[in-house]
Amino acid sequence: MILVEIYKDSKGKIESFTMTGHAEFAEKGADIVCAGASAVAFGSLNAVMALTGVTLNIEQSESGYLSCKLPADLPLETSKQVQLLLEGMVISLETIERDYKDYLKVNVKNRG
Repeated sequence: MILVEIYKDSKGKIESFTMTGHAEFAEKGADIVCAGASAVAFGSLNAVMALTGVTLNIEQSESGYLSCKLPADLPLETSKQVQLLLEGMVISLETIERDYKDYLKVNVKNRG
């Protein structure tokens, strides 16, 4: 199963997220759940960087691990743009989860 954990601050802003595991919906190369979740996550990160110019702290491995932390000191307008793009990512992942709940789980954790 792919587990996505979204971490939000006390104001409800996304601070970071992690994605771990494998969907195991189908064989490697034919796993539509893995492909969909990966495309949503990486596409969203690419959009944030290309459209806002923000450099994200990203870690990844071939074992199915992706971690992203946002810079804490973003200007207000830039922060709003980043949040909108990442909230879109969460909605897209939750849409996949709705149809493939045995293969993908999205948890939103509020801090504070």
